[in-house]
Amino acid sequence: MTTPLATSEPPVASHRVLAMLRAVAAGRAQVSCSAEPDLFVDGVPCCDQFTAHVLAHEGLVRPSQPGTPGQRVPAVLTTAGHALVSGAQAAA
Repeated sequence: MTTPLATSEPPVASHRVLAMLRAVAAGRAQVSCSAEPDLFVDGVPCCDQFTAHVLAHEGLVRPSQPGTPGQRVPAVLTTAGHALVSGAQAAA
């Protein structure tokens, strides 16, 4: 079993992280049901799966519904994910 990354700092919102979160918010992303969920945007595997795993483990992205192991399901932002995207937009 994997342990979520525990930090007291909010995640760093790089341009790549924000782009990935915006794709999820726009309904363009899927995640695989897995302990290490892979992210797919517009049906294509995301080029930075390490960051995709961090987004899931940090609780910013989650599957919209349960699925069988390996199945792809729509990805949704969590409350924390929405807050990070909204905060970045406000700062811009």
